[in-house]
Amino acid sequence: MAADFELAGRNAAVKLSDYKGKTVYLDFWASWCGPCKQSFPWMNEMQSRYGSKGLRIVAIDVDRNSDDAKAFLKDNPANFEIAFDPNGKTPRAFAVKGMPTSILIGPDGKVLMVHSGFRPEEKQALENQIKLSLKEQ
Repeated sequence: MAADFELAGRNAAVKLSDYKGKTVYLDFWASWCGPCKQSFPWMNEMQSRYGSKGLRIVAIDVDRNSDDAKAFLKDNPANFEIAFDPNGKTPRAFAVKGMPTSILIGPDGKVLMVHSGFRPEEKQALENQIKLSLKEQ
């Protein structure tokens, strides 16, 4: 089961338990992460394409300095939920070893997939995992 968390968001607190019954693509990122810049447009596309089918993308920034995250978001807009974890508690709870790391969580809260890195040639396989999890709802 995915560990619940409550973190500061852009406008309000972000809690994983608020998404019970939804498929969650949980993404850990940082301002200094090159592949994260490539993943944000793709995550925007996935949220747009599958949000109405129950997908919720939640991206957790692990920068210690929130100004770094804000600068990143200015250049890489996110049309999905953003949370901030400057203390790194959440990535430890999910045993994250590198940036970005994505975790697909089913509507029942079970971890369905863990993926490290982001490469263009993997986008289709990741999307297929999302589609498969949405069919199981």
